[in-house]
Amino acid sequence: MPFIEESDLLELHKDIDKAQIINERLLDQIKFKNKELKRSKVQRNVLAGVTGLFLVVVLSVTSFTAGLSSSTGIDKQENLLVSIDSLDAIKSRIDNLKQQNEELSDVKEFYLAKRFLEKEKIYSVQVKSFVDNNITLASEALANTVFVKTNPFYSYSLGNFGTLQEAQSFRAQLVDLGFQDAFVASYKEGKRIQIEDPY
Repeated sequence: MPFIEESDLLELHKDIDKAQIINERLLDQIKFKNKELKRSKVQRNVLAGVTGLFLVVVLSVTSFTAGLSSSTGIDKQENLLVSIDSLDAIKSRIDNLKQQNEELSDVKEFYLAKRFLEKEKIYSVQVKSFVDNNITLASEALANTVFVKTNPFYSYSLGNFGTLQEAQSFRAQLVDLGFQDAFVASYKEGKRIQIEDPY
């Protein structure tokens, strides 16, 4: 039966600790993004209210000045041009608000999916363990990574799979790429449940 040298074990402990720090940083980033989402939502609602008020004021002023202006063709043309310019500005603002709303919806869907994954049992392929989590392995592009603290180590896993067979297939691909020690583990609510059969 193979054994682990004490220095390798200490190195593994360090690696796991580093992964835990990364996980905590990611959780802090998620909290920060949630605060930004709430702030953006409030700003969007305030901007929508101000835009609505602006529309009412513009329409009131336009109709009031149209009633007071003389009936010459020149005055009517100027009022019409001002109204069209105001409407174009309002349409531009509405389009901008729609774009911001779509961006917020995308971010919200990401966080909802992350919460769903945390509540469901998933399978992931662990590729490394660290004693401390000072290593910055996380990238914004790697959304399917799992960082878990399994005392005293921090584990770093790739992929979020719904079935064991998918995770085993992915593990085989990683082994072919040179990750000989990779293994499949199941997770639920952000905690590792057990190490699964690799085949």
